[in-house]
Amino acid sequence: MSENDPVKAVLIFGPTAVGKTALLEAPVFKSAEIINADSMQVYRGMDIGTAKPDKGFLGRVPHHLIDIREPREQFHAGDFVELADQLVPGIASRGKLPVICGGTGFYFKNFIYGLPDAPPSDEKIRGRLQAQLEREGAGVLEKRLAEVDPVSAGRINKNDTYRVLRALEVYETSGRPLSDFKVPDEPRPQYRTLLIGLTRGREELYRRINLRVDLMFDDGLETEVAALRAAGCTAADPGMKGIGYSEFFTAEEQGLDAEALRDLIKRNSRRYAKRQITWFRQLQNISWFSPEDIEGVSACVDAFINE
Repeated sequence: MSENDPVKAVLIFGPTAVGKTALLEAPVFKSAEIINADSMQVYRGMDIGTAKPDKGFLGRVPHHLIDIREPREQFHAGDFVELADQLVPGIASRGKLPVICGGTGFYFKNFIYGLPDAPPSDEKIRGRLQAQLEREGAGVLEKRLAEVDPVSAGRINKNDTYRVLRALEVYETSGRPLSDFKVPDEPRPQYRTLLIGLTRGREELYRRINLRVDLMFDDGLETEVAALRAAGCTAADPGMKGIGYSEFFTAEEQGLDAEALRDLIKRNSRRYAKRQITWFRQLQNISWFSPEDIEGVSACVDAFINE
């Protein structure tokens, strides 16, 4: 391979609890280095609720982009792409296989196609909008976005305050709505990617999600959340908005008991999985596998590496 050839990378994705981490134990990945593509596993101190790989596995297989931010810090798709663009060529140059693995759809889409050509973040404007959010609440900013950029307002989940702020920031920076800026629709030429999607039947997936939540509580999720709060983390922090953490604040506000809290996390996790499945099916050229089909995945990866 010449230095001008595209760098090969394997992208593995699927909904929460589908079995992504277990698949990486397959012998075909023995020479891989893993780039985490889970938006919550980047945060320190959030191990149980984000289902991070255990320390033994992290010791056996090199991982990147785990435990790189504090829960109060933002980490978004632009950060992911910037760091992945540094990591992937470096991994390949060491004779290793770059494998991007996780469940955050925006990370994969933006890595494959690149970021929209919207203006970069403006710290002053972002700080002013953040202060307004904290002072007046999300509803005011959502209403403002609906006025200046109804297309983006219709696309963005109302709970996704980061994207609401970003859309308003773009409008105030450029005078143009975010929806006016071109979203790339051709894969970036510097990479050749193999997309492996993992899937299970819905009933089995939901059973695994429910079991995972039970195991999280058995492993000390309540203690982990208490430690984060004792360290100063609040409901407004980006990390604490994740499923498995935000529900503790909801339970406190609504007076839910322990069983209702557990059920709320299970419900939100199932709903998130459904959204993930819908999102990933929008991507192109995916090879779909059951996580148990080690032989099929291995043959697919081997063919990609050797072609």
